[in-house]
Amino acid sequence: MKKLLSIALATSMALSLAACGAPASSTASSTAPAADSASSTASSAPAESAEPVTIKVFSNLPDRTTGQGLVEQTIFDSYMAANPNVTIECEELDDAAYKTKFKAYAAGSQMPDLVSVWGQPGFIDEVIDAGLLAELNPDDYKDYGFVNGSLDGFSADGKLYGLARNTDMAAFFYNAKIFEDNGWAVPTTYDELLALADKAKAAGVAAVSMDGADKWPLAVYLTDLMEKVDATGVMTKNHDAITGKDFSDPTYTKACELLQQATTAGLFQPGYETADYGTAKNLFTNGQAAMFYMGSWEMSMASSEDIPEDIRNNIKVFTMPTVEGGKGTATDISAWNGGGYSVTASGAQKEEAIKLLNYMFQPDQWTRIAWENGVCMSAQDFSKFATGSETQTQKDLMNIFAAATNLSGTPLNDMGTSQFKTVCEDSVQELAIGKIDAAAFLDKLTTVG
Repeated sequence: MKKLLSIALATSMALSLAACGAPASSTASSTAPAADSASSTASSAPAESAEPVTIKVFSNLPDRTTGQGLVEQTIFDSYMAANPNVTIECEELDDAAYKTKFKAYAAGSQMPDLVSVWGQPGFIDEVIDAGLLAELNPDDYKDYGFVNGSLDGFSADGKLYGLARNTDMAAFFYNAKIFEDNGWAVPTTYDELLALADKAKAAGVAAVSMDGADKWPLAVYLTDLMEKVDATGVMTKNHDAITGKDFSDPTYTKACELLQQATTAGLFQPGYETADYGTAKNLFTNGQAAMFYMGSWEMSMASSEDIPEDIRNNIKVFTMPTVEGGKGTATDISAWNGGGYSVTASGAQKEEAIKLLNYMFQPDQWTRIAWENGVCMSAQDFSKFATGSETQTQKDLMNIFAAATNLSGTPLNDMGTSQFKTVCEDSVQELAIGKIDAAAFLDKLTTVG
């Protein structure tokens, strides 16, 4: 996982240089990001007589007005402008509904041509084994600037079946004004983080807004704690524990206990176990929570005009604090390559979908548009697009990533089969709310592979 660090170091240097005098560029807004269709060469303009083509896309980005959904739609619009014979029909659902309908498509006779996928064993292994994804040519992407290791999760038996969209990192987004108004310091230890629970309650806000209903953020939080307890080899440890059905390593018990301490201390908002993604995010963006635990893809909050200015201008970032007695330091972080895209093997327009996919990931498409508009850190080298005018949230995340000495890799819940993922996520919610203890949680994990 240390291979990911090369892009971080390069980008950190670029940010530093850009801050010394590079011309400013616009940051994200709720308006469409700029896309330079003239520079898009992955798919040349068709001849006048080209037959009409309809590419069907199934996406997990339902919001087409901000964030990654807007970037995706902007690229689709640009592609259709450059290829007048092509129509892109996109169906979009949020993650939970997406995965349910994906299974329905997989069981049917006709999958969409281009689909969102997750390059993690809990999702993609069974999809590849079922022969649902088309093989891609790695040579097509040798000059695309993908970070070393970022496509590993989309590969099997030396073959490539998808492209990574982002480099993801777990983080606490915090409202710097709330911290400043109350005289709070950014916590550097887990005990200091837990101590903010009572302080936040006294101030009339929740300490940390947590999406507990979707369960996977709790599994990410648990993996984050494992990184601070163990520091190295967390992904290998998880792989060995899952395949060997042995979770006796004390790292697991310690991390489970730390997660339960958060609930006992009241760190998360009341009723967090029933709060979904949107509810948890809104609690933070409405100023009702001092912090929001989520992935780096939420950097776009700092530039979204849908969020009040006094909130978005005060969003900063820190990562999981160190744990007393743990081996992990402040620079051992939870990060991985998660979502991406694949072309389906049975799609009616497989070859045309590959052309679209290749276009999407030309460096001046997804990577440039996403970074220049403060949306996310892509899985490609975006250092050349740094200008120094990035939002503070972007700078915080990039500085954290640049300083990282070790990365956790794929979170625990996504390291096994789909059955393991379900059991892990259901059980981690039960663990968090105190319905079961650490021993019972780990026993449940040993029952599935």
